[in-house]
Amino acid sequence: MPSISRAIRHTSRRSLLATLLLLPVLAFPLWNQPAAALEAPVEIPPPAVDLTDSGSTATAVFAGGCFWGVQGVFQHVTGVTRAVSGYSGGAAETATYEQTGSGTTGHAETVEITYEPSVVSYGQLLQIYFSVAHNPTQLNYQGPDHGTQYRSTIFPVNDEQAEIAKAYIAQLDETGLFEGPIVTTIEPLKAFYPAEQYHQDFLTLNPTWPYIVINDLPKVAALKSLFPTVYRDDPVLVGTL
Repeated sequence: MPSISRAIRHTSRRSLLATLLLLPVLAFPLWNQPAAALEAPVEIPPPAVDLTDSGSTATAVFAGGCFWGVQGVFQHVTGVTRAVSGYSGGAAETATYEQTGSGTTGHAETVEITYEPSVVSYGQLLQIYFSVAHNPTQLNYQGPDHGTQYRSTIFPVNDEQAEIAKAYIAQLDETGLFEGPIVTTIEPLKAFYPAEQYHQDFLTLNPTWPYIVINDLPKVAALKSLFPTVYRDDPVLVGTL
């Protein structure tokens, strides 16, 4: 089944509908099985030092493998007002799914998160990012997805975010809670480019896709289990960009 999920994950926009027609045949054994996480979430402490932000709104930009799951997780976080899938790390002219998928553009599949600091802090978002949104010990891949476009990267929007993220990575490495050292990079945010419309809200709109069932729904379940005070049942959706 992992080979099926990889094939589905890497389909182009043109072939999405064709693949959808094949799903009942290809994935029949999956429909009646509960979601089982390929990557178990890790219960971790919050940052020892958090960001103090008095503004009414703020932005965080994270990359952690396929943006379908990362977006889906943060859309269920109370205080997040918008989470958009997109690309960061490369040039504007290569910020497309097809080109980013080559692994040669410098882009990573990224999610731009807009949130209310009075409700959820940057440190809490980081804790969720490292704990349930992805596995920060996997270098240039996440589960079945391989390539630098799936790297674990934080794109700070200011120096304060960069300092908090750097300190938190060091703190988490010292805990020994992860299976290996954290390989998350901290890269300057040159720009964020929203992904194509068909990638937005993908987890919510396609909850029975085998890739989503296997890789992403368990992340949302882990968010609910490990972070019940910030979890909300109804995700905040992008809708039409």
